[in-house]
Amino acid sequence: MDPERVRQQFERIGRFRVLVMGRANAGKTTILQRVCNTADLPEVFDGEGNKVYNRLLYGCSQRGHHDIRDELVFRNNQGFIFHDSCGFEAGSEDEFEKMKEFVMECSSTTRLSKRVHAVWFCIPMDSPERFITAAEEKFFNQCNTGNVPVIVVLTKADSLNLLAIELLQDEGYSMREAKERADDLEKKLLIDLQECVTEQLHQCKFPPKSYIPLTRMNKEASNDQCAKLISCTADALDNGALQRLLISTQQINLAINVRYALQRDV
Repeated sequence: MDPERVRQQFERIGRFRVLVMGRANAGKTTILQRVCNTADLPEVFDGEGNKVYNRLLYGCSQRGHHDIRDELVFRNNQGFIFHDSCGFEAGSEDEFEKMKEFVMECSSTTRLSKRVHAVWFCIPMDSPERFITAAEEKFFNQCNTGNVPVIVVLTKADSLNLLAIELLQDEGYSMREAKERADDLEKKLLIDLQECVTEQLHQCKFPPKSYIPLTRMNKEASNDQCAKLISCTADALDNGALQRLLISTQQINLAINVRYALQRDV
């Protein structure tokens, strides 16, 4: 494609905008930090670009004391704008309606610079007794995001390693033997649980477009996990300009840029 045309498209769209959803302590902040390759917290702006409070206070917003319309921007990569839905998952009807209004508005607005381009819906795997809450199921039954893809991100899958060790010990293995065998069982548990989540959410009126598990997010290998999330999101987009914007915005894995460049040349 003509480079000048690409530049003009990017100027019309602006920055890549993601709505991040999920319960408190679902690992959302860790994901955003890894995607933007930083350990800092984001700066927070209102919809008009005015800074509303110091980024050091973002911890308060994670407990729901914020506006979903606030824009979270990391200094290390200002090509992304994130919105945090925190609040409705606790069961507040008022917060749910605010979230729903925002989703409907930002998935259909004609102002490309204000449109949400993707939704990352984080579901933690460390609470096997309630993988899908009533509020989460309500979202997938009532919120039509249109052409905006919803990616279910299965977070904290590392916790399944401890579960695997416990199950193996219940079968009579020693702690040492259980640890040696845990990785294989952990992978099987994750596959089974992902199938359960997929089956349950695909019964909803507006199911997710894709699912992706993320593991080892607190380790050096997290870049590989973030690359999987970026690639999954790009594949879910049905707009070539948005794909190019996302791929050019991410800075964690050069191989992604190469792969999509080769795909365009085929």
